[in-house]
Amino acid sequence: MNKKKKFPLVIIIIVLTILLIVSMIVSITFGAVPIKSLDVAEILYYKIFNVGTNNAIELLQSARADIIWNIRFPRVLMGAVVGAGLSLSGVLMQAIVRNPLANPYILGVSSGASLGATMAIMLGTFSWLGCYGVSIGAFIGAIITSTFVFFIAFSGTGKGNTIKLLLAGMAINAMCSAFTSFIIYTSNNTEGIRSITFWTMGGLTSSSWNIIPIPTIVVLIISIIAITQFRVLNVLLVGEESAITMGVNIVKYRKIYLILSATVTGIVVAASGTIGFVGLIIPHIVRMIVGSNHKRVMPISILLGGIFLIWCDVFSRMFLQNSEIPIGIVTGMIGGPFFIYMMLTKSYGFGGE
Repeated sequence: MNKKKKFPLVIIIIVLTILLIVSMIVSITFGAVPIKSLDVAEILYYKIFNVGTNNAIELLQSARADIIWNIRFPRVLMGAVVGAGLSLSGVLMQAIVRNPLANPYILGVSSGASLGATMAIMLGTFSWLGCYGVSIGAFIGAIITSTFVFFIAFSGTGKGNTIKLLLAGMAINAMCSAFTSFIIYTSNNTEGIRSITFWTMGGLTSSSWNIIPIPTIVVLIISIIAITQFRVLNVLLVGEESAITMGVNIVKYRKIYLILSATVTGIVVAASGTIGFVGLIIPHIVRMIVGSNHKRVMPISILLGGIFLIWCDVFSRMFLQNSEIPIGIVTGMIGGPFFIYMMLTKSYGFGGE
């Protein structure tokens, strides 16, 4: 019986890491002002390591240096962080509920974040926080809705189950969406309506060095934690009875992973708005290529998610002249048809099924 030859995980991670770095450098070259890849690499190397050539020192005196370091690089870095975070959360949620259709927003995070952002934009609820008001409002909304879903799912016996989790998420999603629509419908703030509409479609336009540190640190820490949990995640896929037989406290780990998933999703949604399909299709692509073992699925999904969103952002800002498409539209246009294609043309197993 022939078995598919698998590349060593270390080699795959190294290749994807190099591809991520190259994608970040090349993607910065795209924009209203074309910039050479070599110039980008020299500026970034000089800024990060304080070492550079004479050409890099000359570039620092030009407007291109400011475009690279203060405008495009923060945006590209945020794209990598958001893509990685959504992919990470998608892998966790699919393992928790043992459902390949699960996504990072299953806990009502997106609708809760949208409601929080809507209140910040339309009602000025968090205006005293200045430029951070919308992001903090979105994060608070995301965490509150996740907490409600968490409470409902684990009420009664305290054990929780995937059906209650899914239904609670659907109910909270509907409620938050209704309140968001009500606020928008009763408002006369045309500019605010435009802003919240663009925010709910997702985008990286607000990326800056002031916003990047928190999402980056949170995604990095939770990524490290999640990568070390591959054995338990593999056990979750085989079912509750098998997990109990193996001595795994499935209730405890499910709660921990739900908290981690809600935290990372809330953080990235607060920074970028609602960007769909990344946390759904990236884990699928990875599983189709390397199988269902989370030792391989988790790190590869994190890296591939970052790469994917970087290029979606390039498309969103280059497709139309003098305009920008919300990145959530781009991921939906690419992700939806591609997901259907994968389901029709590939044999796919999930959790040993």
